Amino acid sequence: MKRIVSILLIAALLVPLAACGGGSVDTDRLVIWHDKEDAVIEALSAYLAEAAPDVEVVFEKKTSLTDSLKLVGNDPASAPDMFIFAHDKIGVFAEMGILADVNTLLPEGALDGWLPMTTEAATYKGTLYQLPLYFETLLFMYNRRYMQDDQVPATTEELYAYMEANTGRGRYGFVEQHSTAYYSAAWIHGFGGSIISEDGTPFPDPEAVKAALRYHLKFVALMPGETEYSTVNTLFLEGKADSTIGGPWMVPSAREAGIDLGIAPMPTVDETGKALAPYSGVQGVQVLKYAAENKTEAVKTVLEALCGAEIGIDLALASGCAPANADCYDDERVANDELVQAMRSTAEIAVPMPNIPEMDVMWTVVSNLLTDVNLSGEDVDAAFDEALSEAESLIANMQ
Repeated sequence: MKRIVSILLIAALLVPLAACGGGSVDTDRLVIWHDKEDAVIEALSAYLAEAAPDVEVVFEKKTSLTDSLKLVGNDPASAPDMFIFAHDKIGVFAEMGILADVNTLLPEGALDGWLPMTTEAATYKGTLYQLPLYFETLLFMYNRRYMQDDQVPATTEELYAYMEANTGRGRYGFVEQHSTAYYSAAWIHGFGGSIISEDGTPFPDPEAVKAALRYHLKFVALMPGETEYSTVNTLFLEGKADSTIGGPWMVPSAREAGIDLGIAPMPTVDETGKALAPYSGVQGVQVLKYAAENKTEAVKTVLEALCGAEIGIDLALASGCAPANADCYDDERVANDELVQAMRSTAEIAVPMPNIPEMDVMWTVVSNLLTDVNLSGEDVDAAFDEALSEAESLIANMQ
């Protein structure tokens, strides 16, 4: 009797599973989650309508995309087939086991022409989990009304001298979000340090990090204590700061404000000979395993279409995106775009944001460290030791 009941229970469980699988899967329809601006999605939608007409592609905007994926990533009924997001969360979702190996879905050699930095960013533990589309980096920007082209600093000491000469009475020679991890990383990299290693070790070169913190302090002293984006952005847009380090997202507002905007290479640290090397964020397409296994042909069709140089050019023209595909830069319109070309040049020195899960805790640890040193005046060595201990403890708790 128990055996019959068990068989009936198994059969009952299989009925809904069968209803959810097989013929109920629309293999020519792909749902893609994203958090991007309208210009990017409009360009992608228009392009895929022509390049992959046999596949119905539905873009759905999610404001809390990563949180939603953590909740439903393993549920094919609720999860998307693909999603477009920055590369830095790849490790989290790869460890969840929900991502497909993109290389297995692309024609051989499809990414041979991609900028190496972008494919490096999209790779986790030797597997490519993202098709890179475009990338963003921080840039040195200046207002030509106040800083002339021949005054643009080539080194950090030249920048400091300019700040000393042009800061006071509510005006600043240079401003940045000096006490946030994303911005300070450029200074740490400029001293040969890093926030975390590939194997998850926090601050693998402690002396380099501490040297960067100490050196940066004199620059912080000539900037406002408030480091929020809105403050820095407002100072630059209102002409109260001559220069800044900011992302491409600042450019439209600067141009709308009538600023004669200049973009220059990052200054080189005099002490090390290394340029300030910002993090880069690579935006691209990740594929969920269920879609790769059950909608294989549709997924392959869309991915192959997105490998074309045309979409990279479209994105560059529509939103100032820097394409991952190097062939896009041969287009005259892209070649003449100062913003895109500046990011292309910065890609040579930029460091992809770490995509390992352990990096999640480091954003807060580093921000707290910067607050302690830059804003609270704590001793660099003591504050660093406290931050390192906190990072090691938090990472150990993740294991």
